[in-house]
Amino acid sequence: MTLTAHQRAEAGRLLREAAHHVTPIDPLSTLLPGLGLADAYAVQQDNIARRLADGASVVGHKVGLTAAAMQRLLGVDEPDFGHLLDDMVHRDGGTVSAAGFCRPRIEPEIGFRLARTLRGPGITVEDVLAATDAVAPALEIVDSRIRDWKITLVDTVADNASSAGLVFGAWTPLTDAPDLSAVLVDLVVDGERVASGSGKEVLGHPAAAVAWLANTLAAFGTALEPGHVVLPGAMTTAPFVSAGQKIEARFSALGPVSVTFT
Repeated sequence: MTLTAHQRAEAGRLLREAAHHVTPIDPLSTLLPGLGLADAYAVQQDNIARRLADGASVVGHKVGLTAAAMQRLLGVDEPDFGHLLDDMVHRDGGTVSAAGFCRPRIEPEIGFRLARTLRGPGITVEDVLAATDAVAPALEIVDSRIRDWKITLVDTVADNASSAGLVFGAWTPLTDAPDLSAVLVDLVVDGERVASGSGKEVLGHPAAAVAWLANTLAAFGTALEPGHVVLPGAMTTAPFVSAGQKIEARFSALGPVSVTFT
C-alpha cells in the first residue's frame, strides 16, 4: 500500500458520490498521485463491501483489459477484475435507463456459469471448462465514474473495473457449445453492425481469462463459487451508447442478446 487509510477512504467516497450523483470526477491517479494497484483494489473491495452491507449480493466477477488493443491503449500488460452484483443484472430484451450512467459503453462477451468451485493458484483453461456448467451470449454495460474516460489501470480498478451492468441471453450447456475461441459476434446498434470479433480476442480463449481471474483472486483469499457467473472480457471494441438506442449482440452458435437504452 502506498496511500494512507484516510486517502483510500477518500478515494472510495469520491467514487460513491460520483456514482450516486451520476457526475464523474477527475482521475483518482491525478487526485492521489501515489495510488498504486494494491490501493486501487482495496478501494474497490471497500466500496463493494458497502454495497453488500446495503443489501446487494455478489453474483460473480468480470475480467477487463483482456484485449490486446485495450492493454496497449492503457499501457498495461495484464487484465483487471471487478465484482458483479445482483442489482447490476438486466433482462435480455429489456430496457435500461441511460440516465443512471455517466457515459456508458457496451461490450459483447461470452458469459460463463460455474458448477464447481475454482480456487487458484494453478487453475488452467482445462480446469475452467471442467467447472463450467453453461455459457451464454452477454452484454456488459461499462461506465467510468472518471471524467471523459481518462483512466489508467488504477483508476478503473478502483472503480470496480468500470463495470456497471450486465445482460445474459439464453444459456447453452457447455457440452453443447462450440469451441469458444472460434465463436464470432456482431455488435449491432439500431440495426447497424458497428463491430465484429471472436473469442480469440479474449486472451486467446475466453476460458483463459476465467483462469487468470481464479488465480488472481487467490491472492485475495477469494474463489469463484458454484452458481457464480463470469464475464471474461470484450470480444470487440466498446462503443458509447445513449438513450434511444437498441443494442444487440449476435453470436454464432450461442444466439443473440439485446437491451434498449431509454
